[in-house]
Amino acid sequence: MKKNMRKTRSLDLKSTVSFMFLCLSIMMLSCTQQSSLPDPLEAGWNGDDICVVLEENEMIRSLKCTFPPGIGHERHYHSAHFGYTLQGSKFQITDTNGTKEIDVPTGSSFYNEHIEWHEVLNIGTDTAVFLIIEPK
Repeated sequence: MKKNMRKTRSLDLKSTVSFMFLCLSIMMLSCTQQSSLPDPLEAGWNGDDICVVLEENEMIRSLKCTFPPGIGHERHYHSAHFGYTLQGSKFQITDTNGTKEIDVPTGSSFYNEHIEWHEVLNIGTDTAVFLIIEPK
């Protein structure tokens, strides 16, 4: 009788531990939010690439993104990144806050912790070029 009780307790403990592990795994997976949108490298404009990889290693990925007048960047998300404007222009930017027009001067820099989504269009007369550096 004692032997059967030990066996039952052992099974109950294993079942409980397995159940807790399953619940914890589900909770962790549900907290990991993956965007269904492309990242800046995957996003393009009417099927054409906008960004190219300059360097990618275990620490960073750096992109060069070029926007001739009238060319934009389809809706995409950004992880943390630093940007530097190699050549500026005027842009129309649409994001979660609406649509705005901004002048982006040559030599300006910016840092964003995260951008849920945005899309941009070069409405200026100059080709704009950005250097984007993403830590991994």
